[in-house]
Amino acid sequence: MYHVSKSYLPGTFALRDVTLEVHKGEFVFLTGPSGAGKTTLLKLLFAAEQPSEGQIVLRGRNIARLRDSAIPGLRRRIGVVFQDFKLLTRRSVEDNVAIALEVLGRHPREIRRRTFGLLKQVGLQHRRHHLPLSLSGGEQQRIALARALAGEPELLLADEPTGNLDPDLTLEIMDLIAHASARGTTVIVATHDHSLVERYGRRTLHLEGGRVKEDAAAAGPRR
Repeated sequence: MYHVSKSYLPGTFALRDVTLEVHKGEFVFLTGPSGAGKTTLLKLLFAAEQPSEGQIVLRGRNIARLRDSAIPGLRRRIGVVFQDFKLLTRRSVEDNVAIALEVLGRHPREIRRRTFGLLKQVGLQHRRHHLPLSLSGGEQQRIALARALAGEPELLLADEPTGNLDPDLTLEIMDLIAHASARGTTVIVATHDHSLVERYGRRTLHLEGGRVKEDAAAAGPRR
């Protein structure tokens, strides 16, 4: 990301002149107050928004210049956990996870196996035939993470992925995310929870007013 700015209204900026580089397999936390630009930065990486200025380069390609027809292909390599989950409310929990594999053209047998395995990892295999709205907010959040991890993405973007979870489940979910990073997935997590930043000891980008105010190197996990 090179000299990226994002303006929604003339004279105001959600992000301003942001330059940063994240390496393959790196795990990075985004911190900062509400309105600092964390969600906007994630949306730009997912090509849900276009920058007003600057370049965003993923896998050697400037995604700001991609044709609309090329964006779905880009997104198939990216897993996203949204703040509002974006689950399919009329499809079962199982279907919500499986759809990420269906769009990749995986074999039905592999889809069933991996979907069940992911739901088991997030503790929801017994709710797989339920509709998302019959579940709690924390359970919906876990479904969203399972879906994001289903296709073993090259890049995982998570916007407050533990905001509705109790402390024990928060650590379980973060351990799943850290495990994805250990397998080579590049991970960027936006969070307000400074205890997670301290516990996992990863590189941290602190945003304020749409600018990167601090880029702290990884300190190593807390023992």
